Amino acid sequence: MIRHIVFFTASDESHLDAILEGLSLLGTTGLTERFEVTPNLKVDQISNEIDVVVYAEFADVAALRAYKQHPVYAEATKRVRPLRELRYSADFEASPR
Repeated sequence: MIRHIVFFTASDESHLDAILEGLSLLGTTGLTERFEVTPNLKVDQISNEIDVVVYAEFADVAALRAYKQHPVYAEATKRVRPLRELRYSADFEASPR
């Protein structure tokens, strides 16, 4: 299983709802085993710059690649990119539970 975690910062706090709405589209591709998009709770004592977190699980790297090529991914990117400042992404292979 591949875990995909992406962190976003909004260029302006007023864009947060539109960012969440745009990123929520990604859950409709049918390619994820699990998908969540949520505001960061910002409870860390040291760093709270991140505004939105996307968490997804994929069966394998091929499914992750297909997700990134999906038309919905392009639409979400088109909506969110102008509203966000930073985007950090990490993908890793999860060990079986």
